[in-house]
Amino acid sequence: MLDVINELDKWAENGEEIVISTVVSTWGSAPRPVGSKMVTTRSGLIAGSVSGGCVEGAVIEASEEIFTSGQPKLLTFGVADEQAWEVGLACGGTIQIFLEPFSALKAVYPSLRSHLIDRKPVTLTSLLKGDTDLINKKLLMLGDGSTQGDLHIPEGEETLLEMSLSHLRKGESGNYQLEDGTLLFFDTIPPTPRLIVIGAVHITQSLVPMANAAGFETVVIDPRGVFATSERFHDANQLIKEWPQKALPELDLDRHDYIVVLSHDPKLDDPALQVSLNSNARYIGALGSRRTHKDRLNRLRDLGLLDEQLARIHAPIGLPLGGGSTGEVAVSIMAEILLSKNNVEYHISNTSS
Repeated sequence: MLDVINELDKWAENGEEIVISTVVSTWGSAPRPVGSKMVTTRSGLIAGSVSGGCVEGAVIEASEEIFTSGQPKLLTFGVADEQAWEVGLACGGTIQIFLEPFSALKAVYPSLRSHLIDRKPVTLTSLLKGDTDLINKKLLMLGDGSTQGDLHIPEGEETLLEMSLSHLRKGESGNYQLEDGTLLFFDTIPPTPRLIVIGAVHITQSLVPMANAAGFETVVIDPRGVFATSERFHDANQLIKEWPQKALPELDLDRHDYIVVLSHDPKLDDPALQVSLNSNARYIGALGSRRTHKDRLNRLRDLGLLDEQLARIHAPIGLPLGGGSTGEVAVSIMAEILLSKNNVEYHISNTSS
């Protein structure tokens, strides 16, 4: 949803008829994960993606039926289907895509939009199969356990609420079938991951656009006005000209934050690391050689940080890709951050042919 929200808002404001298509389940080598979205308008505008190009044409064609009927539709594409060859899934994999009119979200969209912009997770529950009286109704589960919307299932209300809250707390999307055959989809939308960089340095100029392209919100912190200029960082979502010990606590750091310390100045780096290591930030990395990092660790111990906290620091920062240019260092940092974000283990091989 975050990938398409700007276009969605603009098109809705302009009175466009809109269909939202969502990947609700995948098997095998499906090209896009569950929750991926594409929005289309009757006038032919498109945003987002449900398969990276494999089935978009077929989904757009099916949207025409939704514009006319106003009724949702569940489509399945897979290797067992003759249509798989036509839509590009011959290499393997099966995906299910749920198409629905944007009007189905009218009861919850203002709140949904507000929570996403404020980086607050939500779970949006939809009926994929079941009672026709419940078609185009939604339940929005918020972080405090409260709900909004018009989706109610008399014989399964308790399960509906329990499963919605469970998916929200786990940060996962998925399907669940009730005993009567009702099929529900729990679409959990986490906050946008946020890259916070301490130091408006040359590497940061290369790193910020990479993070933007990877779907991160970007924040650059540096009190030095000569470095932290809008001309140098016009593509950062936020440019904060404050000392990190003041700026970081105001950002309410959580497990969706990735902190990169690049100033190479202890007056900036050490306070930034002290705050970061006492937070729930997902990733903390710092620039510098092994010797520089050893001295840094001693200073941080003097500030009262424990070895188990210091072990969280990725230093020297980035994957050892062998490059030394500013752009290559930025690539290595972004690669390490993505490994952390996606829970992927990576091992450098020293084997030579």
